[in-house]
This record gives sequence, structure tokens and C-alpha cells, in this order.
Amino acid sequence: MDIVLIPGFWLDASAWDGIVPALTAAGHSVHPVTLPGMTPGADLSGIHLEDHVKAVVGAIDAVGDGRPVVLVGHSAGGGLVYNAAGRRPGRVPRIVYVDSGPMAEGHAINPGLDPSVVAFDLPPWDGFGEADLTDLTDELRAAFRARALPQPGNTVREGHHHPEVDPADRRSIPATVITCEFPEAQVRELAGQGHPFFAELGACTEYEVVGLPTGHWPMFTRPADLADTILAAVDRD
Repeated sequence: MDIVLIPGFWLDASAWDGIVPALTAAGHSVHPVTLPGMTPGADLSGIHLEDHVKAVVGAIDAVGDGRPVVLVGHSAGGGLVYNAAGRRPGRVPRIVYVDSGPMAEGHAINPGLDPSVVAFDLPPWDGFGEADLTDLTDELRAAFRARALPQPGNTVREGHHHPEVDPADRRSIPATVITCEFPEAQVRELAGQGHPFFAELGACTEYEVVGLPTGHWPMFTRPADLADTILAAVDRD
């Protein structure tokens, strides 16, 4: 199976370095993606959310012969893979959300981010919740901050736009939600209640929730377990 890996904010393709070897050893072709603007010194002023969505679509299209592609999205990458899958529904047999989920039409990560912010830097650690930082040791925090890249501000405040296609095209794609910060039962409950953060997941027709208790960056805190959980999801198809 071809697996496309999309990182969350402040990270490039190297965020998946601790995951790729296990997926490759299992016989899969793995394609970690560095999104537009996520390189040192890049001009972020003209990078928009749609550029990131199109980069995921491009990664799907780059897999030849119409082969199926499993999309894996971490954090904000979850909204990207959901959006892209809706544009290539026949190519995507499963979406894997890593401490993330699908985002509905118009939803943004932080629509209130000041329009003057071109480069959104990784905040100080005290700007995160305790659950975010579970298992993220001082050593891991230092390594994360050393590799962190500014996030294009437009990708933070702009809302997702799903093209004029049948929503069922994306909502019917089987999904695995790897939840790290929230208990499995709570995610299912919130999705069923239509909570704003989980309403779009609740609209999806086939999804499972798998717990991997740790902080928001399991590729750093529990890489072997994350790789195993992704492999289990991929093997369902």
C-alpha cells in the first residue's frame, strides 16, 4: 500500500522519521510530505491553506497507476487529508487521523489569528495544555523546538473549502482516529453530540477510534506504538 504522511503545524516531512522505517519494513511505500512554505527561510506571505490542500492532492496524484493511497494526517494535517480525499475519493481507501479529525466547510484552526501574522511560530510550552505535553520530555521538547519551522499564518486562520462535490464522497471514506489526548469513549460521545470540534467526524459513515494515550505529538513520544497503530489501520483495507 502507498501511504502519504502529512505533518501538523511547525513540522516538515522529517517529523515522520521515527515512523517511516517500520512502515517500510512492513512492505509499504511511504511518502512523507513537506508542505509549501515549510522550509527554512521560505517566503510565507503568499502561502494559503489551499496550497497545502493541493500539495496533498499532488501527493496522491504522484502515486502512479491509480494505486490506492492511505492518507495519514497529524493535527492540522487531519483537515488537509480529509479535504484532499474528497477531491480524489476513488483513490483513498482509508484516512488515518493522528490526534486530529476532519474539518467541515469553512472551519479554520484559528480564524482569530491577527491578519498581520505572516509567520506563526511555535509558542512557548506554557501556551499548551498539560495534555498536549504528556510524555514530551525536556529532551524531546528541545529537539522539537530546534526543528520547528514557522507556520504560514494564512494556513492557520483560513477556513477549509470543499469543492462542489457530493459530501458523501468524503464522508463515506473509512477512517481511523488515533486519539492521544482524549479517551476513546469521549471522542465517540462528542462526535455523536455534534460538538463543533467533532461534528464532521460524526457525519462520517464509517470510522473507528483507537486510543494511544500520550501527548499531541506521538511521533516523538511513542513512535513505535504509533507506527504499529497506523499499520493496524492500513491492514484493515
